[in-house]
Amino acid sequence: MHIWVDADACPIVIKDILYRAVERARVPLTLVSNMALRVPSSTFIKTIRVPRGFDGADKRIAELMQPGDLVITADIPLAADVVRRGGRALNPRGELYTEDNVQEHLAVRNLMQALRGGGENVGGPATFNATDRHAFANQLDRLLNARGPS
Repeated sequence: MHIWVDADACPIVIKDILYRAVERARVPLTLVSNMALRVPSSTFIKTIRVPRGFDGADKRIAELMQPGDLVITADIPLAADVVRRGGRALNPRGELYTEDNVQEHLAVRNLMQALRGGGENVGGPATFNATDRHAFANQLDRLLNARGPS
């Protein structure tokens, strides 16, 4: 398993959880971003910088990920692509996207986008909090432990 991170919008606290987890589990982690990132020095952690532009990091992750890989993203279209291609997608709030739920998430996202485009004030996501951080860490631990000993 390789862990890929859509790093431009990923909360710092989630990146910190990932850094510790990959060291413990000895799993490769690649953060993909359109800006320079500061990461700990590690044989397990690397970065890829993509040119600025619409969905550059998403496209690079989709090109590089393999079946069985884990992608950390809040981008639902990317999550749907990852699941379709045999990977797993986990959002920073700890929700795992699966074949059973990703299409529903995509439909809701598209509906909300259409409502906002029509001038509706539908709000945005709730503020990221400690509950989200714990849910992410717990789900990540489950996924890493399910792959067996390193």
